Parts: sequence; structure tokens; C-alpha cells
Amino acid sequence: MTEAQTLLGPLTGLRVLELADEKGQFCGKLLGDLGADVLKIEPPGGESTRRLGPFLDDIPHPERSLSFWYYNTSKRGLTLNLESADGRQLFQRLAAGADVILETFRPGFFAALGLGYDRLAAQHPALIMCSLTPFGQTGPWRDYLSADLLHMAAGGQMASSGYDETDVPNAPPMAPGGGNAWHMGSHFAYIAIMAALVYRTVSGRGQYIDASIHEACALTTEAAIPNYIYRHEVVQRHTGRHHAVGPSPRTQFRSKDGLYVTALVAGRLNPRYIKDLAALLDSYGMAGDLMDPKYQDPKVIAENQGHIIDGLVATFIASLPAEEVYHAAQARGFTWGAVRAPEQLLDDAHLQDRGFWKQVEHPELGRSYTYPGEAALYNGSPWAISRRAPLLGEHNQEIFCGECGLSPQELAVLAESGIV
Repeated sequence: MTEAQTLLGPLTGLRVLELADEKGQFCGKLLGDLGADVLKIEPPGGESTRRLGPFLDDIPHPERSLSFWYYNTSKRGLTLNLESADGRQLFQRLAAGADVILETFRPGFFAALGLGYDRLAAQHPALIMCSLTPFGQTGPWRDYLSADLLHMAAGGQMASSGYDETDVPNAPPMAPGGGNAWHMGSHFAYIAIMAALVYRTVSGRGQYIDASIHEACALTTEAAIPNYIYRHEVVQRHTGRHHAVGPSPRTQFRSKDGLYVTALVAGRLNPRYIKDLAALLDSYGMAGDLMDPKYQDPKVIAENQGHIIDGLVATFIASLPAEEVYHAAQARGFTWGAVRAPEQLLDDAHLQDRGFWKQVEHPELGRSYTYPGEAALYNGSPWAISRRAPLLGEHNQEIFCGECGLSPQELAVLAESGIV
């Protein structure tokens, strides 16, 4: 065992109760992979995210959802019916020993059960509770229904995503896929929880966090909102590149093998860059007229931008495979990169060298599976996936009997009654 494997994560010793669906489960994963003891509390029938595909071997089953697997690593799993008196009593016992509660119920639901922050904090002042909801606990939209797609629309992201008029006239806005709104909401909830933990170390007091996914999305429209507020300009969609107020040169070019290369050239065209670009193209015998001294004149460069980008650069990239172009350009200090499919990242030499891909054991299936790894390397308190996602109610006995003091017989009665 290496020294890193014996070190504890930065959140070791922290107890988190997670009652989250797709909106907040990533927040719980972020905390759990950093060492927090995250208890995922599901209704007795299981959290709805267990029924989201794709499934292992295309066999739908609550224990085979690949989405659930990924978003629930490093957690222990409990089942508990909070709408029952016995369930609420058990939850309060768990809450008394918790540092953080993360919940994604509709606004007011938790408080209506008698489990609101004020009541729990009266007995446990150091408790931190984060309610992550689509639109927050207040405001005219607090009870609106939502989905990732709706948040991409209402949050401003779709307006900046899609094709520009030159490529596809009258094209509609497009939504980024993959639960982007849930990731944004979870990230901001995670940041808020970490800030509250820091505050608690100073003051000794917990607090309630009202986190809104809609506001998280509005925070991540990049320059669109400041541009409108301070310059009264509306950014426009541009194909495969950043939104902008006016037209912008293209950045994506088809390579010889049919793949795309993103080449950031416009905005960098100055005499020194042209000299380096000419040297790159000339090493393949494709510099054209770019070696001509006239291209050391900024005015000439500006007048020939289209020729340089859409002519010389595009032709050069079209003559070579994407990976070769990518590495040849990077070797000369150019911000170019191959556009890769996600599955190609599994063979990425850089990620392999940094040990990014992790093998996570699934003992009940008799094998391990590959998972994405950490966003940062901690040399003193390493990130780690401590266990695969919990099976439904997997740790009921361990927690309810081992920590809450129930007997196995009492637990069996609660299970038969639908409490756990």
C-alpha cells in the first residue's frame, strides 16, 4: 500500500445526510469522494434516479443504472420513509449526529414534515442544511416544475448555443446535454456548503443554505449578461465557438481523417504569430505565400485574414489527421486541439499518465469497472472513490442497528411496515 492510500481525504470525519435526486446527487458525490461519510437516504422503493438508463448490459434494474453508479460513489445507502412518524423519528436521530444535510425536495416539504432547519438546529446549532431546488425557497417561481432542458432555456445557456446565421439561417437555439443544470446547481451547492463549514470553524454555528439551480445557471452565462448590462449589446450564437456580439472567424476545421480540429487563430494574428505559423506550415511544405515579408505588416495581415484562416490554415489541417495536427501545433505553442469523442479519452496518454481513470470494485458482480477520477491531486489529503454506489438499503443494519441502537428484530418490523 502506498503512502497516498493510507492518507485520509480532506473531509474525513464529516457526516452528511443526503436526500437528493438528480438535482443534487452530484453534490453528495463531490463531498463523499473527498472523504465525507455521506449517507444517501432513499425512500423504501429506491430513489427515482435508480431507474435512469443506460443500464449495465442493457438490463433495466435499480442496481444496474450506470448513471446512478457514477453519481453515488463513496456513499453508504439507507432507506427511510420520512412520511411516517417512525421514519421521521429515526431521521432526527441521524440528524443529531450529522454535520450537513443536503436535500432536494420541493420548497416547504421538509418543513411540513416537522424536519425544517429551525427545528433541527434548535437541538443541534452546528448543523448545516442545504436545500437545493430549481428556483429556491422563495419568489414567484418557487413552485414551478423544471427539468435540465428548461433550466438551459430559462438560465440563458441555450440562447448562446447553436449555429450562426452564416452556417444555418434561422437556426433554433440548442441545449447542451448531460444534465448541465444539475451539475451547475450541485457545484454551487457544494461551494456553499464548504463556505458554511469554514464559517462554522470560526463561529461554531451552522446555517441554512437556500440554493437555486436557476440562479446557478444565471451565474454561468459568461459575458452575456455583463455585455448587455454595461454595453447594451446582445451576444449571438456562433457555430462551434464562443458567443460574440458580432461576426467572428471560424475555429473548427475538418482534418484528413474526417475529424475536427479547433484552431484558435483569429485575435492572435500579429507579425510574430504569422512568422511561427509560417514555420509550422512550411515544415510540411504548405506555407503558400505566408513566408513573404509583407505579412510582417499588421495592415496586410488584417486585409488577408480570410486568406490565412479559411485558405492556408484550413488547407493545412485538411491535409493531416487531427491528432498529428494537434500535437504539431501545440509543439510550436499554438492553441489548437483535436475534437475528441468522450470514449477516446480512455486512451488519452496524458490522463493515463496522471492516473485519472480509476478501477472501482463491484463485489456483488465479481469485477471492477472504470470510473472517471479526480479534478485535482491532493498530496496530503487525497481524493478517492472509497466504494461503489450503495445497493438499495445496503447499510440499513449497519447504521440503524450499529449506530441508532435498533435490534435486528426491530429493524425487521420496520421493514415489514414500509418504514425502512
